Amino acid sequence: MAAATSCSLRAKRLLLEPRFEGYKLSLEPLACYRLGLADAVAEVKLRDDQYTLDHMRAFGMYNYLHLDSWSQDNVYYVDQSGRVMNLSVTLIVFNEELGSPFIVAHSVSFVKSGTHSVAVLLLRVEKDELDTKGSGFHVTLEWVTIAEMSKEGDHQYEICRKRVLQGKSVPHYAAIEPSGDGLMILSYKPFKSIQQEEEKLVENDDAKTANEKKDPLYYWQQTEDDVTITIHIPQDITKDDIKVHFSPENIRVTLKDQPPLMEGKLHSSVDHESCTWIIKENKSLEISLIKKNEGLRWPELIIGDTNGELIMDTEMSECLMHLTSEEMNPNPEKENPPCNAQELEECDAFLEDSATLCRFDGDTLQVTHVINLGSNQYLFSAVVDPREMPCFCLRHDVDALLWQPHPDQPENMWEHIATFNALGYVQASKQDKKFMACAPDYSYSALCECLRRVFIYRQPAPLSTVLYNRKEGRQVGQVAKQLVATLEANDPILGFQATNERLFVLTAKTLFLIKVNTGN
Repeated sequence: MAAATSCSLRAKRLLLEPRFEGYKLSLEPLACYRLGLADAVAEVKLRDDQYTLDHMRAFGMYNYLHLDSWSQDNVYYVDQSGRVMNLSVTLIVFNEELGSPFIVAHSVSFVKSGTHSVAVLLLRVEKDELDTKGSGFHVTLEWVTIAEMSKEGDHQYEICRKRVLQGKSVPHYAAIEPSGDGLMILSYKPFKSIQQEEEKLVENDDAKTANEKKDPLYYWQQTEDDVTITIHIPQDITKDDIKVHFSPENIRVTLKDQPPLMEGKLHSSVDHESCTWIIKENKSLEISLIKKNEGLRWPELIIGDTNGELIMDTEMSECLMHLTSEEMNPNPEKENPPCNAQELEECDAFLEDSATLCRFDGDTLQVTHVINLGSNQYLFSAVVDPREMPCFCLRHDVDALLWQPHPDQPENMWEHIATFNALGYVQASKQDKKFMACAPDYSYSALCECLRRVFIYRQPAPLSTVLYNRKEGRQVGQVAKQLVATLEANDPILGFQATNERLFVLTAKTLFLIKVNTGN
């Protein structure tokens, strides 16, 4: 089985503004219109036994308002009568009971080999009888492909393929490629196909007894710059019996004519010409790898290899030891004071340690590309070009960077296309935020709270008057404005969509339209 390609996101320096001075509150009035709904929005009502955080993320934070990317004056929602509504137009009526709650995470329409197909990604949170230590639930992504079938001159659509993936957390982002050949998932915990998981369980059962008490073949530790591997070798092994092969992406270690002791693709690239190995006095082989990407922490040494064990670096342990204490800090002036959580700002807190972005092949459901996002917090997704996959926005330091997937460009699969200055920092202060969005032309970003308030952050624009920075005395050429709209409604906000000119905000009984920009 081919290993997934380890990738990284490369931000474009020209799209970053290190001297951004923040948003200036503008009292400019915003035109806001409202339309009463004939029937209330259909909300998913969970049962008492559907109580987990994943249920809340999947259904409580679900955006009930959907935007037509091809015609941005049209929005859709489903009312309590089961009708899909385009403002006041009835499109489709569902009469059958759909069973357990699910949401349509994404869908695409494409033509392949002259046949029109529709691929739909359904998300469910289901009971997991085998999970006795966790929440007792798992998340299911059902990838259903419906294709046009011609029978005796009659054109019909039938389900031609169904694939299922399972994970232990609701994905932040899940989208099918426009061609239907692949799937991208951004999630805190990994997703795997059910078929692969069943095969893996069988293999694990066969090997469980043999590997239960097996000691690691090697130990490894890392710093920001290098990786050190230690392998215990027999007493009769000499330097001439050891062969270590380095390459930028791989490593192979063999003793005499035996099969490789360790072999495979490294988690990240190394400077293979600077890598070395020596035999220590205690008859152990010590290998030093020099990281090409300094500062990147490796979650594993060799992709898919479970024969080694990671040990915490002694120096790092000593550096981190002062950060753990059961006592308050009596002397804040002393060297290495204990960590004080009160000194952390809201924007420094993340619910989850790290997320990964994976690209799955549509035929094998194997992961072909993977990115460890580290501390780059997911913020929102948006459709910039309806012919492309949805973009996703990540926090990078204090900014928010918008990334466009390009599945047809393996060497540049994720492109940095826009930056929203300081939005990563600003959004963290909004404790009641529910939805975030941006205009397809990147002219503004916006977020809404659970009730009433909407915040709009415009990109920096030239000034018509002269303005000087108070601290530095220099003239300011551009100003970014922040606007606030307060809705005249007490119902929770259920949907939120942005176009180049306006914002659509949906509550249970009302659709609001906020005019942000004037059309050309």
